[in-house]
Amino acid sequence: MTKILPLIHADTCFLSFWACLRRYLFYYCVHIVLSLEIKADAHVRGYVGEKIKLKCTFKSTSSVTDKLTIDWTYRPPSSSRTESIFHYQSFQYPTTAGTFRDRISWVGDVYRGDASISISNPTLKDNGTFSCAVKNPPDVHHNIPVTELTVTERGFGTMLSSMALLSVLVFLPSAVVVVLLLLRMARKSAGLKKRSKSGYKKSSIEVSDETQTMKRRIDESLHDTRRVTCWPKRSRSTGS
Repeated sequence: MTKILPLIHADTCFLSFWACLRRYLFYYCVHIVLSLEIKADAHVRGYVGEKIKLKCTFKSTSSVTDKLTIDWTYRPPSSSRTESIFHYQSFQYPTTAGTFRDRISWVGDVYRGDASISISNPTLKDNGTFSCAVKNPPDVHHNIPVTELTVTERGFGTMLSSMALLSVLVFLPSAVVVVLLLLRMARKSAGLKKRSKSGYKKSSIEVSDETQTMKRRIDESLHDTRRVTCWPKRSRSTGS
C-alpha cells in the first residue's frame, strides 16, 4: 500500500501540471484574442483659461457596437481618490457634478478609434492624473493608460515666445520670397552686363565697318566731283 501511494501522488501531480498548463494557455490565448490596445499622451501641458485636449486612441479586434463603453476618471495630486468625469455608451455622458461640471466635452469618434475629450476653462486645480478606459465586448482585456495634466499660468515669457514663433511663421515665407526675387534680379543684371559687353565689341566692329564704308563713299563722291569739274573744260576745248 505504501508503494502505491507515491505512484498515485506522482500521477496526480503530473495531471495537475498539464491541467494548469492547459488552463494557462487557454487564458493566455483568450487574453491575446480579446485584448484592446489603448494609447494616451503620458504628459499634457495646458494654460489657464485655454481649452485642453486629452487624447486617447484605441484599437480593437472586434467591430464597434453599441456595447462599447468609454470611461474617463480623474485623480487629484497626492490623493488616491478617483472621480468619474465622463462616460460614453452610444451617447455622451459628461459629469454634472464636481469641479469638472459642464466643462468636459466629447471630441472623439469611436468608429475611428478615438476616445478623446477636452476640458474648457482649465484652472490650476485641474492638475492631476486622468485615466482612459475602453471596453468593446468581447474585447475587454486591456491596459489603462494615464495622462498627467499640468496647468500653469501663461507668463510674459511664454507670450513672447508665442509671438516670436508667430512672427517667424508669418515673416519667414516673405523673407524667402524677397531673397529669391533679389537673386533673380541679380542673375538678370549679370546677364545684361554680359550682353552689353558682348554687344559693345560687336558695335565697335560695326562702327569700324561703317567708317570704312563712309570713307569709301567720300572717296567716290570726291572722284565724281573731280570728273564733273573736269568735264566742262574738255567740252570747251572740243568746241574751240
